Amino acid sequence: MRLDKYLKVSRLIKRRTTANEACDNGLVSVNGRVVRASYEVKVGDRISLRLGAREVTVEVLSIQETVRQADAAALYRQV
Repeated sequence: MRLDKYLKVSRLIKRRTTANEACDNGLVSVNGRVVRASYEVKVGDRISLRLGAREVTVEVLSIQETVRQADAAALYRQV
């Protein structure tokens, strides 16, 4: 699954266009590398997001095309 779509499905970022812009601006890195929105996310990847003044790092536990809002947090583990 593409990185921008994963960020939206997992509810880490609210909209896919916002996720795409964050990737284009270098605010998202995977396993220590700044990547583009088209990066294919794999289980075990560590995604770091710089959102304003805070930085969030999560580890991918699961990849699903659709998920309910209540279950979205189960897709990742905060590091």
